[in-house]
Amino acid sequence: MAGKPPPKRGGARPSNTSKRTAPRPTRSSAKPLGSPRPAAPKPAGAPPKSPEVSRPSSPAHGTGDGPRKLAVRRPAKPAGPRPAPKPGPKPGPASGLPRPKAAKPQEGERLQKLLAHAGIDSRRRCEDLILEGRVHVNGVVVTELGTRADPRRDEITVDFVPIARERAMYILLNKPKGYVTTVKDEEGRPTVMALLHGIDARVYPVGRLDFNTEGLLLMTNDGGLANRLMKPDHEVPKVYLAKVHRTPTKEQLDELREGFRLDGRRLKPCAIEVAEKGDNPWLRITLTEGKNLQIRRMFQAIGHPVSKLRRVQFGPLADPALKPGEWRFLSPQEIAAITSL
Repeated sequence: MAGKPPPKRGGARPSNTSKRTAPRPTRSSAKPLGSPRPAAPKPAGAPPKSPEVSRPSSPAHGTGDGPRKLAVRRPAKPAGPRPAPKPGPKPGPASGLPRPKAAKPQEGERLQKLLAHAGIDSRRRCEDLILEGRVHVNGVVVTELGTRADPRRDEITVDFVPIARERAMYILLNKPKGYVTTVKDEEGRPTVMALLHGIDARVYPVGRLDFNTEGLLLMTNDGGLANRLMKPDHEVPKVYLAKVHRTPTKEQLDELREGFRLDGRRLKPCAIEVAEKGDNPWLRITLTEGKNLQIRRMFQAIGHPVSKLRRVQFGPLADPALKPGEWRFLSPQEIAAITSL
């Protein structure tokens, strides 16, 4: 039987490419998730686009598929104090700006004080004279309180009459009982001014002694010294002799010495010693402050009222020979001692 010859072993089979199908895609060649979509074909003639910079999406810019706006970060401000602004041009000839004129401080003393020291009237009344326009300084009327002047350089007139400045005066007076330590008394009681016979200068007392207390009193027209000596923190020592009813106990005197509490306020410590013993002894008391009726109220509070009270020393000033009602001028040594406090 005739037929086709058998194919040779080991020979190549004829290829039939037309019937071979395309291989299946494997998983490795699959399209990855989240890959960008293919871009749509550009129409002919369209201008080329600039390439976009891809940025990671954030909640602030959306998740998106649309165009994103790039956030512009400003540079952080450096920590620490801000630099000082550059100074501008200083006033002066170089900058062309006028240089401000410094205000000149007024020299001298207040005008009402000068008038009072000259013996014109009280300081309050001298203020009224200024407000009334009756005072002139160098020919110019002055109506403003607090204006200062120097009597050694300025011409001061009241109702066109020149004033003369008084020289400083210092008097030591031994005040008796029954006189008020003021220049004038509204109740008409006698004042210490009635004891100064022949004194034309307007002096006034430094500090006070009550109506029934006698003792040394400084009288002067030196306002600066008077204000300095009367300040509470200046602590000018003042020595008194007090006659008390019956002898206080040591515990009571120690309580007064250490700083007695009076009207809810603790007083400054004071020195107390027995000057003369007896049923009603004399005590020597040194104070550095002068509250109203202080000694009388202190001993009244402990049950030993004061029957007699006398000031025997004021700062460095003392004179046992000066009798009540008498006065004298201070010596140059006493003036130097009292003004140096």
